[in-house]
Amino acid sequence: MLRLLTRTPRAPTEQGEKLARVIAFANQKGGVAKTTSTLNLAVALKEQGLRVLAADLDPQGNLTMSQGFNPDQITRSMFDVLVHRLPIEHVIHEAEIDLAVSSIDLAGAELALSATIGRERALDKALGPIKDRYDYVLIDTPPSLGLLTINALVASEGVIVPVQCEYLSLRGLVQLENTLTMIRENLNPHVRIMGILPTMFDGRTLHSREAIEILQENFGDLVFNTRIRKTIRFAEAPVKGSSVLKYDPRGTAADAYRELAKEVLNGAKARESA
Repeated sequence: MLRLLTRTPRAPTEQGEKLARVIAFANQKGGVAKTTSTLNLAVALKEQGLRVLAADLDPQGNLTMSQGFNPDQITRSMFDVLVHRLPIEHVIHEAEIDLAVSSIDLAGAELALSATIGRERALDKALGPIKDRYDYVLIDTPPSLGLLTINALVASEGVIVPVQCEYLSLRGLVQLENTLTMIRENLNPHVRIMGILPTMFDGRTLHSREAIEILQENFGDLVFNTRIRKTIRFAEAPVKGSSVLKYDPRGTAADAYRELAKEVLNGAKARESA
């Protein structure tokens, strides 16, 4: 059964109070661990005592299902938030982290938004009233560079790009960067790639190691030091409706996302002190 978020709204933001950092996980190629990374980084950040919201912007609803919710039983979802301007509080449910849920209805959002003025800013406007309640908002996007992903990029200050350690997966980064350039010029001048996350890494294969070398040669310090290695735990955990940190808390997969959380937090501190 869905558990709707019932948290009492906080008082109006005090002057100087920090608002949530909004990070999108984006890559137009599917199967690169966007959903896995969104959920497990969110849980790892929560382990650090931070307030975290994850938003499922993928009509497939994999992030929603990964927390044990059935998208077919959801009556109000991010579709209603984007298209009908329903306050996002009404689709946030409590799980390991707070989760703004998705349903198959979201597949019609791009068409429904296409004739709407300010369609690229629908998500940004929806997040505005709740940014003071969270330290981080992580957005899972569909495997495309359509209007849903553009909404996520416009609403975000940073983008984490999960990249499978295979040569063909690296080529999509150029297209994503071109899209980000367009968004910076027209919609959100602050969004940037904050990190490239190598996923499905297998250190036993030359191909995986060469893929890392290519990433580092082309993107340098943008490549996270964390490597998300192949493991069956990432397939098993969603079946139980949980993150890998809950499913196998002492495993290497969980530790990898804890290391990623440290990198993200250290990067945030470095930007604040710059």
